Amino acid sequence: MTTEAVRPENFLVVAPGGRDSQVISDLLHSAGLGFAVDPAGDSLLEAIANGGAAGAIITDDAVARIEVERLRHAIDAQPPWSDFPFVLLTRRGEASTAPRVIEELVNVTILERPLHPATLLSAARAARRGRTRQRIAARHLAELEEARAKLSVLAGTLEAKVGERTRDLAAANDQLMKEIAERERTEARLLQAQKMEAIGQLTGGIAHDFNNLLTAVIGSIDLLLRRTEDEKLRRLAGNALQAAERGADLTAQLLAFSRRQRLSPTPVQANVVISGMGDLLARTLGSHVRVETRLDSNLWPALADPTQLEVMILNLAINARDAMPAGGRLTIETRNVDAVPPALVPELDHGDYVAISVTDTGTGMAPRVLARAFDPFFTTKATGKGTGLGLAQLYGFARQSGGTARIESEEGRGTTVTIYLPRTEAKPVARAVTAGSARGGNRQRILVVDDDDDVRMVAAALVEELGYQVAEAESGPAALDLLRARFGKNGEGGIALVITDVVMPGMSGVELAARVREIAPNLPIIFASGFADVQTFGAELATEELLKKPYRLGEVAAAIEVALSRLPDEGKGSVIRFPGR
Repeated sequence: MTTEAVRPENFLVVAPGGRDSQVISDLLHSAGLGFAVDPAGDSLLEAIANGGAAGAIITDDAVARIEVERLRHAIDAQPPWSDFPFVLLTRRGEASTAPRVIEELVNVTILERPLHPATLLSAARAARRGRTRQRIAARHLAELEEARAKLSVLAGTLEAKVGERTRDLAAANDQLMKEIAERERTEARLLQAQKMEAIGQLTGGIAHDFNNLLTAVIGSIDLLLRRTEDEKLRRLAGNALQAAERGADLTAQLLAFSRRQRLSPTPVQANVVISGMGDLLARTLGSHVRVETRLDSNLWPALADPTQLEVMILNLAINARDAMPAGGRLTIETRNVDAVPPALVPELDHGDYVAISVTDTGTGMAPRVLARAFDPFFTTKATGKGTGLGLAQLYGFARQSGGTARIESEEGRGTTVTIYLPRTEAKPVARAVTAGSARGGNRQRILVVDDDDDVRMVAAALVEELGYQVAEAESGPAALDLLRARFGKNGEGGIALVITDVVMPGMSGVELAARVREIAPNLPIIFASGFADVQTFGAELATEELLKKPYRLGEVAAAIEVALSRLPDEGKGSVIRFPGR
């Protein structure tokens, strides 16, 4: 029998004996019900297993011929939605010939013959309706399964998108936290920089006033030592001079920290500086500290003040010695830095640098101490053992030189302080030493200009002690008036040199020098200052024109000698006269 014959809307008529098959077929046909005759029941077993046909109208003698195992296997193999319907026709008053097979027929309607045709048709229609509902349920199940599969796919897609979005949010959150942390670090650095700048301005102003006081003190003591032979007075004056010079060292530290110290940056080979300090370091550190050097043989020249660099290295060595009371190892290392470390990007411009590291094996610093190490006046040393300005001075020197400084330390494992100085392509040159005579002069007249009366008086006394004549002025305008009014008449009383303070109210020493040079371009000028603001006046103050406060007699003599030596040959030994008004 063909598959077409057992379509879903057809009944299978299984009636192998007599005229049953024909009668049933005619009855179904008259009622408009589709059918297919299956005398042997082969199509029946296939339809049960595959979910085909609308049902089966089967006689008891046909049931008796079907193998029970085959029938059970076909029923067990039905699709999940199928419950194949049977209409079983039995003979009234007779025992069933196939009771074992009937037990396997779950969905069965038993009709006894003879029966009314309407009864058979009613049972057939009921079976078809039930079969139709099964198929509708099957379609719904299939649709639900398809929907479930789609939902599963969508759920997987949604889960993937949620996971991706979660990862994106986590990455964005991490980035935000990094930016917040970096902003906090930047704000902390800015606050620190603002604090250091404010303290720098304060300390620079203090240093200026101190230098004026110390200039008067040191100059006066210097003159006193030259004018007395009394040993007791000389001893007392010597002690006072030493104390005043320690005060001068302190103001130098304040100026270095505030970055207002006048530096003389030149190309310097750090290896040469360090090698030349060997004996000094050995004497300073003592035998219980072993000094090692690791110097890069191909080290670039750096741009820095060589004298200040020596002072910085010596200060670091002394700090290291104090951190190793029981002795230890001090290592000085140099190296080239061709890429600015990420941690130093906020402080250093792009370019090449020379790094000088001083490492000790001492006690190290606790994190809270390390955080404040560069703060001015912060020290962990006992009272009277330190000013708290050493590292602040180092940081100021490095920053003013165009570099920076960094400290790495771990408690109990030592400390490394590294100075970064900008590289220069210029060649280092040998350092010259200028010496001045204690006395000199040929009664040439020198004009001393300073707004501080005590400083001006001492400066004038020092110049006179050197054998020169002196004229004094308390301000820039007064100096110009004096030059024009008093010394321009009849060509008498000319001026050979001007020594002027830099920072003065009204007219600064630099402005005064500009006015003087309009009148006499060749007149030598010496700037005396302990506070010259390098950001304002740095480009206008040549190193050879600067006399640093506080100064002593020998330094004044050397400065005057150098200044007068720059006069043209025909002007040496003479004076420069000013025209009248």
